[in-house]
Amino acid sequence: MSKQEEISGTVEGTDAEALADLLGDLAIGREDHKNAPAFVVRPDEVQDALFTLRDEAGFDHLSMVTAQDYEDRYESIYHLTKYDDRTQEVSVVVPTSREDPVSETAEPVYRTADWQEREAYDLVGVEYEGHPDLRRILLPETWQGHPMSSNYDQDRPQLVPLQEHQNPLQGSHHDEESDTMFLNIGPHHPATHGVLHLKTTLDGEQVADVEPDIGYLHRCEEQMAQNGTYRHQIMPYPDRWDYASAGLLNEWAYARVAEDLADIDVPEYAQIIRTMGAEICRIASHMLALGTFCLDVYGDFTAIFMYAMRDREKAQNILEDLTGQRMMFNYFRLGGVVWDIPEPRDEFFGKVRDFLDDLPGALEEYHDLITSNEIFQTRTVGTGILEPETAKQYGATGPVARASGIDYDLRRDDSYGYYDELDWNVVTEDGCDNFSRLLVRMREVEESAKIIEQCVDLLEDWPEEEREIQANVPRTLKPDADTEVYRAVEGAKGELGIYIRADGTDKPARFKIRSPCFCNLSALHEMSNGEYIPDLVATLGSLDVILGEVDR
Repeated sequence: MSKQEEISGTVEGTDAEALADLLGDLAIGREDHKNAPAFVVRPDEVQDALFTLRDEAGFDHLSMVTAQDYEDRYESIYHLTKYDDRTQEVSVVVPTSREDPVSETAEPVYRTADWQEREAYDLVGVEYEGHPDLRRILLPETWQGHPMSSNYDQDRPQLVPLQEHQNPLQGSHHDEESDTMFLNIGPHHPATHGVLHLKTTLDGEQVADVEPDIGYLHRCEEQMAQNGTYRHQIMPYPDRWDYASAGLLNEWAYARVAEDLADIDVPEYAQIIRTMGAEICRIASHMLALGTFCLDVYGDFTAIFMYAMRDREKAQNILEDLTGQRMMFNYFRLGGVVWDIPEPRDEFFGKVRDFLDDLPGALEEYHDLITSNEIFQTRTVGTGILEPETAKQYGATGPVARASGIDYDLRRDDSYGYYDELDWNVVTEDGCDNFSRLLVRMREVEESAKIIEQCVDLLEDWPEEEREIQANVPRTLKPDADTEVYRAVEGAKGELGIYIRADGTDKPARFKIRSPCFCNLSALHEMSNGEYIPDLVATLGSLDVILGEVDR
């Protein structure tokens, strides 16, 4: 039996003792986070520890990098899990001194660490030795200080000069016969789906290099959450991350991590309502992705885009009836939901069933108009290729990963809510291209409809005296100091996770958001190099990024 098989087969979940034996002297300390064991390693042995956990224990998914500071040190935490077994998790904790916050980069082990360590450096101030491109990612290069470090001077004036763009490949990557040109796409352009700037270098008509320039929509969501109380003040913020359609999914990400942190059990009835609402949000999100993608690819506004908006509006109408809002729902509460199904219940459930009854016909129409369309096939089949191993290296999740054949879905693999009690399937495609990413979303709409219908059946028959919508949660929550937890849900775009460290007060000491759009977007250059500008636009559209969630 191999070492990996021995570790994987010891017990259900993560076997901390087996991992401790595997790491040996690389681990100089041990912590217990609520979701996983954590091992402390030296700043100059990060790669050795991560290579060991990846290659010998199978931890091939770096979910998130968290950086934070204490009174006596800085700290980086690498949250690891497995694509084929989400129940196994481990964290690698890397402390550094406050005077010299430098640790070894994880980028050679996990490519997703490139962007995530840049963010940690930008906002907190930890430097990663050996990083291939350690510079700011959200703030301008000329920014002074690190805003989420405790020693940041908020009163220091900032000067951001306008700098000329230069061809990053000129004189180094191409010979004299090459015909290179630097092209700016965005930041204000319909094809960028928000304020995104693509620094694109062309060699002739083909993309030689593309660098997403983000940070135009950075709103300090993590800092605002750290200034809010667990019980009341944080929940309104998640709606504003992926502000387009995924509000309840975002709210569930916070609810799940906070409920785990405070040991709150959610009533079964409330779990079913949450599951139903989340899947309606997923349909609304996928309809927006479908309509805008087709608009990007072959400019069909009248038919495809408006049809998709029509069906999305039906979902939004139901969500408005349920929550009282069309977008910023603020419907979840720690321990449940804010109120029950609206009265008259029969009318609400009838509206949901009418929506579900219309979906099969709508989807058949979409297939006639989209997937059977020769122009659409020409533009999407075989373009934007993201191979499975590359997707894993960049931490890709959600429809982007599943379209590359990666069978990974937190609703099943790390089940929460009422998903494990319902009959539904995880959708995958193995085309690895732009066409496959659209197919996955269209098929996921069908699976979401199956989940919603089962939830409605359960809610209709639920005894009135047992309709408990909230657990008995204390008005003020003060988790024990130094309690740490990372939890995630399956958002519309992929794994939406949150890390929280408590300090014994009613506010988090650290609140870190793992954005699926952030990780998926970081792989854009892998999918676009060697292709044409129209293919780049199609590939970006297939990722379905929302910049409010990328930048946070």
